[in-house]
Amino acid sequence: MRATSPLSPIPRLVVDEIVRRALTEDLARGDLTTDATVPPDVRGAPVLRARESLVVAGLDVFEAAFLAVDPSLSVERLVADGARVAPGEIAARVSGAAASILKGERVALNLVQRMSGVATATRRLVDALPAGSRTRVTDTRKTTPGLRALERYAVRCGGGHNHREDLGAGVLIKDNHVAACGSVTVAIERARAHAPHTTRIECEVDTTAQLDEALAAGADIIMLDNFDDATLADAVARVGGRAFIEVSGNVTPERIARIAEAGVDAISVGGITHSARAVDLGLDWS
Repeated sequence: MRATSPLSPIPRLVVDEIVRRALTEDLARGDLTTDATVPPDVRGAPVLRARESLVVAGLDVFEAAFLAVDPSLSVERLVADGARVAPGEIAARVSGAAASILKGERVALNLVQRMSGVATATRRLVDALPAGSRTRVTDTRKTTPGLRALERYAVRCGGGHNHREDLGAGVLIKDNHVAACGSVTVAIERARAHAPHTTRIECEVDTTAQLDEALAAGADIIMLDNFDDATLADAVARVGGRAFIEVSGNVTPERIARIAEAGVDAISVGGITHSARAVDLGLDWS
């Protein structure tokens, strides 16, 4: 039976466009080696095998890469996206013309290894939260250009949440906005005057003085950037429930429990996308 995932899927047209670009990059001039060595009537059924402990993400994309090369190929999923797998465990099987499988193999693996790496890095942080914690681990816009939709989905596979999709998805006043405006207050006032009434105003602050200014100006969400543990505890007390609190900067599996226990609502981590290591998944032929 084919395994399915309850996660909201990436829109198919987005997947197909990313796969098309990747295959064009790798296959536009053909495959000299496969065309020379593998007859078209040879069949294969290699398996996607984990070579380390990981969280799987991207099986839709893995399948799409093979089907874009040859629609007659078959991909059987043996686990669902978001599943934890152990070394040696099989996540999927690809069946059909061996030449077609070989032509799609590298692109399919590149994408599923990358996505599973993001999911695994996210799950490591989520697992480090205190039991029963309501604090969210979220991503940022620090994503691989062209792959944001895939990486945001992978974050969800790892138990995380997504921040704003793009620059038009929300107001987030950063330190450079404040510098350009002259003050936190001016930046928030201008954002409030311009943004739709349905949009909340988020402001990043680096000091408790900026925090007090953002609260006085009516920020809905406060991002505490690179606060140490003691300053963070003081900041949460200063907010006193008047705003949603997000923390960013210097977030590690060793520290994340202390951050959550301080009473923050969300912890945003750029590293789960921009620095996630591609995990070791291989396509093994018997």
